[in-house]
Amino acid sequence: MEKRVVLFLILALGIIFGYDLLLKELGYSPFLNSPIIDEEIYQADSPGKSQTGSSSFSNPLALESATISSDNSDIATEQVVVEEEEIIIIETPLVRVELSNQGAAITSWELKKFLTQKEESVPVQLVYFNGQFPEPLTLNFEGHEEVTDMLWRTPYHVEKDFSELNERHPTGKVVFTYRSDETGMSVKKTLVFHYDSYAVDIEIRTTGVPEKLDVLLGTNFGVVEWGQGFIGLLGSAWMIGEEITKESPEDDDPRIKRDGPITWLALQDKYFMSVFIPDNPEDATGLFSQLENERVVSAGMTIAGGSEEHVYTGRLYAGPKQFDVLQSFEIGLEDTIDFGWFIYGSWAPVKAVAKPLFSVLRFIYDYTNNYGVAIILLTVGIKLLFVPLQYKSYKSMQGMKTIQGPVTKLQEKYKDDKQKLNTELMKLYKEHKVNPVGGCLPMFLQMPVFIALFNILYMTIDLRQAPFILWIHDLSIQDPFYVLPVLMGVSMFVQQKIMPTTADPTMVKMMLILPIGLTFLFVTFPAGLVLYWVTNNVLTITQQFITDRYVLPPPKPGTTDVAKTQSPSSESDKPDKPGKKKSSSQQSGKTSGKSKKS
Repeated sequence: MEKRVVLFLILALGIIFGYDLLLKELGYSPFLNSPIIDEEIYQADSPGKSQTGSSSFSNPLALESATISSDNSDIATEQVVVEEEEIIIIETPLVRVELSNQGAAITSWELKKFLTQKEESVPVQLVYFNGQFPEPLTLNFEGHEEVTDMLWRTPYHVEKDFSELNERHPTGKVVFTYRSDETGMSVKKTLVFHYDSYAVDIEIRTTGVPEKLDVLLGTNFGVVEWGQGFIGLLGSAWMIGEEITKESPEDDDPRIKRDGPITWLALQDKYFMSVFIPDNPEDATGLFSQLENERVVSAGMTIAGGSEEHVYTGRLYAGPKQFDVLQSFEIGLEDTIDFGWFIYGSWAPVKAVAKPLFSVLRFIYDYTNNYGVAIILLTVGIKLLFVPLQYKSYKSMQGMKTIQGPVTKLQEKYKDDKQKLNTELMKLYKEHKVNPVGGCLPMFLQMPVFIALFNILYMTIDLRQAPFILWIHDLSIQDPFYVLPVLMGVSMFVQQKIMPTTADPTMVKMMLILPIGLTFLFVTFPAGLVLYWVTNNVLTITQQFITDRYVLPPPKPGTTDVAKTQSPSSESDKPDKPGKKKSSSQQSGKTSGKSKKS
């Protein structure tokens, strides 16, 4: 028994300490820098680019020279490359967006209200800065690489009907136009920005283009921290019909293709995302997700092309994964926040509990304006809600502890007769009204709540850069001075010492090692999550103290019910008291005397 316990603890601690190391080796550690953050992405604009915040127009001669045919496509491409790139800047209270006239694509998308979690905090950048991959809104024509390359490099004619977006001028339009009189090809992209939204209305109008046309969501567009994937899935996700899929390509299958009416297509990480939302799912007939490099994924969806005019309309959302904002689209985008995660995959019972809990947490925050205080109050409320279940659990465990002596005697007596042992134990439990699983069942019923709260505190963007007190300025990252993890370990140790248990004494001693292992594990967890755990442990210790002192005080020596724990069925098996044992001859004499009287 002791060897098995020791082996169990060694394996458990090995998993606890080795898990984080394994994540780092595989590239999924929450603290492994992503390729985006590692690059110097916040550099000054490169030479050869001009920026403007007002209406701008491309050189008409460049547009005329950017013609394409099977004979002169290479020459046309070279003519386009030498043209100077022009950057159009759009600023709202929420975002700062840069659009390039070359390819009519998005080259930068900064979130003003969200800063990087680095020493030098700068606005979060959603666009992956790497010139070898096409930017968001680039068009791709499968099997016609020369057309794709030409439209990627071609300067479009640009029209912009606003200089600033605000309450008095809430919407603004940017129109990119390319037209070739020689080939009859034309592409027109219209983007409508809103001053109070992360969403952009998009219209793509094409004529005389190849039929197989993909509009690209871009490469890692919306993936800011690839490493933050302890829970949930990073990379691509989509909804075809009514089914949501979260799947990213891997080395053995670097390209994923799906056909069907596309409700939405997204690239996401823990806190941010970009997503295409067609106005009519039938207009998008397929999608792809492709692994470009390690932790670098591109995605796009197929729309109608051809010689005749085709019009695609939809929306592009690029911003934080805020539950209310995503839910307002009413197409299931809020489910990209995986509230139902548990071990592997998503569980409906956990998700069903998590959403109401999240609403309560934000309701408390509306009054406290401090998510740390809100977490403490929510934990207290949950603890009070489960007081009846905890009472039943404590009562059952105390009852089991009271009859532990008779149980041990029965186990020794019937160690060679399992069936008889089970029968006698059932009689013993029934006699004393004790349920052997009564201590576990209440805990089992509370598990969905604990897991749901764990998910909420780990993955919701509401806690990102939310301060608590003193040294804790961000509840979404680890405690910089490890105070909360240490308090968690100490409180767990105290909790184990005072909790009633029927386990083997050797196992109880060995389990005291567990708080040490969990302390090292929780060092890497977000401060908000550890705060919840510490609060829950302190409340459990307080509840146990009150229960032991005032509600269910343990029986005093000499007044315990242990004397009553002998099963009636075992009375005949009890040995007579010393001095009163009768010999077999006395018993036989008494029997013969009775027979004579008869």
